[in-house]
Amino acid sequence: MKLVILSGRSGSGKSTALQALEDIGFYCIDNLPALLLPDLVSQMSSETCHPERIAVSIDARNLVSNLSRFPDILNQLKQQGWAECEVIYLDSAEATLIKRYSSTRRKHPLTNENTSLQQAIIQESQLLEPIANMADIRIDTTRLSLYELRDTVKMRVAQRKEQTLSLLFESFGFKHGVPLDADFVYDVRALPNPHWIPELRQYTGQEQPVVDFLSAEPDVQVMVQDIQQFLARWLPLFTANNRSYVTVAIGCTGGQHRSVYISECLASHFAGLMDNVHVRHRELS
Repeated sequence: MKLVILSGRSGSGKSTALQALEDIGFYCIDNLPALLLPDLVSQMSSETCHPERIAVSIDARNLVSNLSRFPDILNQLKQQGWAECEVIYLDSAEATLIKRYSSTRRKHPLTNENTSLQQAIIQESQLLEPIANMADIRIDTTRLSLYELRDTVKMRVAQRKEQTLSLLFESFGFKHGVPLDADFVYDVRALPNPHWIPELRQYTGQEQPVVDFLSAEPDVQVMVQDIQQFLARWLPLFTANNRSYVTVAIGCTGGQHRSVYISECLASHFAGLMDNVHVRHRELS
């Protein structure tokens, strides 16, 4: 049995992610008290025709004592061995969460006459810290649409083969901020920039004119090789330590040319070595 525990701050997209898992066959439960997780798994395991994949959402509406005990609860589940457990934590930049609540006029579950929206968002982050610290994967939804979030959950969580590492290469632009969910961040702004060549500016790092330009630059190829060698050396240790997900972020200035090209090169290389390799271009989406 596979158990996905989904959490994150209100407004980060938990409902959308849970619906995406339900669409592909997960038995889903929203807002489960954390203390009931062992009982849920025990009950499901005892059923003759129990679901093979379960997803539960746990949020700040839980009792504070329940949330603080989450690490012990998760360790108990893993020791019992009834289910393969994964913790997925969604989050967004604070300004994005405030904007989402302001535009929808929804009430944050922690706001009251003494607690403003911004204070509630900060407080919620503190309450959910025990879960966030145990997350197998963090997904930054700041710049994701509903459809992109659904695709990300299906791609990284649902399609991952058991006991294999899911590796994501994500290009981005530093001027738009570093992805919150990155495990490794590589800065490639020192490389030649096609943006300053007028006939290349309109293209992206996925298109042939930019590909031809960057592939002919020696420093670009050295950068790609250095990153490949580093990851080839250390990814096996992540796998040996039961790490399920790794996100490698490649950043240039605008996220259009150099970071896109290098992410594509790395994804193509590691796709020949591993099963679950994905690439995403944050600024192109």
